[in-house]
Amino acid sequence: MVPISFALIMRVEMPKSPGSFSQLAAAIGDAGGVIAAVDMRAPGKTTVVRDITVNVSSEAIGKAVRDAVEALDGVNVVFVSDSTFLAHLGGKITVEPKIPVKTRQDLSTVYTPGVARVSMAIAADPSKAFNLSIKRNSVAVVTDGTAVLGLGDIGPFGALPVMEGKAMLFKQFAGIDAFPICLDTKDVDEIVETVVHIAPVFGGINLEDISAPRCFEIEERLIEALDIPVMHDDQHGTAVVILAALINASRVVGKDMRDLQIVVAGSGAAGTATIKMLLEAGVRDVIPVDRPGALNRTDRYENSHWRWLAEHTNRENRRGTLADVLKGSDVFIGVSAPGILKPEDIQGMARDPIVLAMANPTPEIMPDVAAPYVGVIATGRSDFPNQVNNLLAFPGIFRGALDSRARRITDRMKLAAANAIASIVGDECSAEYILPSVFDVRVVEAVAKAVASAAVEEGVARRHVLSEGEPAQWR
Repeated sequence: MVPISFALIMRVEMPKSPGSFSQLAAAIGDAGGVIAAVDMRAPGKTTVVRDITVNVSSEAIGKAVRDAVEALDGVNVVFVSDSTFLAHLGGKITVEPKIPVKTRQDLSTVYTPGVARVSMAIAADPSKAFNLSIKRNSVAVVTDGTAVLGLGDIGPFGALPVMEGKAMLFKQFAGIDAFPICLDTKDVDEIVETVVHIAPVFGGINLEDISAPRCFEIEERLIEALDIPVMHDDQHGTAVVILAALINASRVVGKDMRDLQIVVAGSGAAGTATIKMLLEAGVRDVIPVDRPGALNRTDRYENSHWRWLAEHTNRENRRGTLADVLKGSDVFIGVSAPGILKPEDIQGMARDPIVLAMANPTPEIMPDVAAPYVGVIATGRSDFPNQVNNLLAFPGIFRGALDSRARRITDRMKLAAANAIASIVGDECSAEYILPSVFDVRVVEAVAKAVASAAVEEGVARRHVLSEGEPAQWR
């Protein structure tokens, strides 16, 4: 795993003598730390107390730095704080009232007795909850903690900081109030039942980090049970951004996307959704590969999702290993495991191959290793060009779905999102720029408008989002 950089804040009491700080700095440097800041806290006659901010690349280096400082004669480590843990102290999100309650009139308006009029109006017409409650702009981020990215099955408590982070992104990027809902059950029936019961509060449901194949059934059942949009982001957010990347990558190498032969390594949640989206987008030849090799119509599979893939993909019914089916192919998409793609595999592909290596945090092949052999390379990493990041998709998709009061998120809406993301790059498209930055402020607005428009066209919208200044039309 790639080391995670963070900062330690060390409060140390040390001798007030010449050379003592130099010894401290040398000990920190020798242990692998980099001093970022020094702040005086309490100068004394014989000792001083300083706060030392030290950047470290891993927990092991952090421990080594602390041990090295504690071993110095006359130095007392008062405490050590971790900047990452400090950022999570008490959680990362809060609930803030939109209206101040300062007077008795304020109180009677937002609570009893005034609230009774609003409650009765909603009871008589539940659709008014979209206008008169938080349902208008809220999303539940639901998980059971069984498939947290890079961490696996860490349970609902372990998943909570991740879901808080997702809620922060919803708010920061799309202005959506999102709530982390971490369920202490792995039972599919219980998860579905629980989400259905809490759904009245929310305008949408974002499923997150639920292991396959359970995630497929949970999403399908919730879509059928609820009249608000439900999306498993690990599946469809990933698929949308991969398609956006492929739209522009195919432009770079001068190939028609419909004519591409694409090999997808990994047929779990993200891989299956990506393959289905590629087929929806008009790609005619996709070859799924998993542990048994290329999925085909000759072999028999117990996994029902593999059976579907085998029946609807691999046009030539090719068999063999990943290396076998990559020969002559135009595109490799990896949503599988680190290091499975070799330079010699790429060399056997067609002219100007496209490689989208999504395994996280270590991709199927590192970009610098693949670069000499590819037309375009993209990964999920932020330290190389062309980061394929779900953050390009889910805020705008849910913003558009909420704005249009969509009953569900359809394939057409997801295709619209992918095309909107790709369009941001425009004529500046190049081998190192096939996707916009996640911080490009144009992305969410473009995706939201495209998704809302597609929802109206498909007839799943309860609100027509028209041009600025025009009144909304309701169904």
